[in-house]
This record gives sequence, C-alpha cells and structure tokens, in this order.
Amino acid sequence: MPPSYWLLRHSVVMCLLLHSLVLMTLCFHHAATSCSKRCYCSESEGPSGGKTTRCSNLRLTEIPQDIPNDTRRLYLDYNLLTSIPTSAFQDLPLLAELDLSHNELALLEPGAFRGLAASLLFLDLSYNQLATLDLDAFEGVRAHSNLTGNPWHCNCRLQTALLRLHLDSASLAGIVCQTAEPEDSGAKGVPFLLVNDLCMVLKKTTDVAMLVTMFGWFTMVISYLVYYVRHNQEDARRHLEYLKSLPSRQGKSEESSTISTVV
Repeated sequence: MPPSYWLLRHSVVMCLLLHSLVLMTLCFHHAATSCSKRCYCSESEGPSGGKTTRCSNLRLTEIPQDIPNDTRRLYLDYNLLTSIPTSAFQDLPLLAELDLSHNELALLEPGAFRGLAASLLFLDLSYNQLATLDLDAFEGVRAHSNLTGNPWHCNCRLQTALLRLHLDSASLAGIVCQTAEPEDSGAKGVPFLLVNDLCMVLKKTTDVAMLVTMFGWFTMVISYLVYYVRHNQEDARRHLEYLKSLPSRQGKSEESSTISTVV
C-alpha cells in the first residue's frame, strides 16, 4: 500500500483518540461540576459570584457525596444532621460560605473542616446541639462564625479551646452559657465573653478542695500520733509499775528463807 494510505489511516486513528479524550474530559468535568441529585444549583456573576448549591430542608441525615467541587456557597440548613465527619468538605476547595444552621449537630469530628482553612469566609453553626467545641475540628479555619442558639456548656475546657481557635473573635459573642462548671461561677445565661476566667474559678475551687482534703489527712495523722503516744505512755507506765514491784517480791522471798533457816 502507498505511504499516503498509512498516513491517512494514522491520522484518522489519532483524530478518533483525540475526540475520545475530549469527550472523556467533558464527561468528567460535567460529573464534577453538575449539581447534586437532591439539591438545587445556581450560578452568579461578578467577583463574589460562582456556584451556589442549596440542599436546605431535605431532611438529610448525612452530607451528600455528589456536591459539585466548584461550589462557593453551600446551604445544608434545616436538615437532620447530627455530626460532621472528618474531611467532609475537603473536595470543595473554593467553598467560601457554609450554612449548617438549624440541624441537630452535637459532634464535630476532628478534621471536620479540613481543607477549608484557605477558602472559608463564613460558617453558620447556629441553632444546633453543640455544647462544646473540639479544637481539632477546625484545623486553622479563620472564618466568621455564627454560634448562637446552641446549648453551650461553659467550663475551663471550652475556654481553653476558644483561646486557641483561629475563628473571627466576633464569632465568640454568639456563645451564651446554658450550663456552666462550676455551677456557682455566675456564667449561666451570660455571654461567654462576659464571664470571668472560669479556669481561675475552677482552679480556686480545686485548690480549696485540695486544702480541705489535706487538712483532713493532717488531722487524721495528728490524731493517730496522739493516740500512739498515749498508748505507748500507758504501756510504759504499766511496765514501770511492774518493774517497781519486782524488788519488793524478792525481799519477801529472802525474809521467808531466813525465818525457815532459824527454825
């Protein structure tokens, strides 16, 4: 066959391969950027535009796995989510706004917001069942957060975690203590930012408890020592009396021996 035939055949094969590659790329892109089956997606223009994915009020018990990876705003509010698993949003590198409000969230697992430290600007966790915050769940996230409407348990652990979090400081205003430890700290029903140092209050309470315990042990030791000394003194007195009685008995024995000899 002439060389032109082979060249033509090779060109056709290459065109078919290139066409297949383009189709595969388009299919993967569509799969990655198309909307989730149960959610609604929309696009907006402008610098702050991008894709918005709404999965609100769907009675979801877990986060959908098919959320487009070019999503910038994700709404998962008014669902039945109870926890956020590790790396739940790591495939959403452009995510700037995340709404998880009005769920049943009681647990944010370590690494729950992994991968969002560079992109996330706003995080809504309001009206859930959060009582404390796990420092490991955020991993450097600096977003402004809405934390209102949760049954916060204010104690030294929560205070220590908040001091090490990188969240926007204004976010902490939403933490109002529903319960507190210790109970007499005056924190119940008060915004956490207005509460005195719970760690110091707890430390003082602990110090007082330790002092009372030490005083109790000290009293027990002193009481035992007093009992021991008095018991020894009593034994010593009895022993001394016994020793004093020995010469008298020996003298009486010698006197009886003398009388017997005379007789």
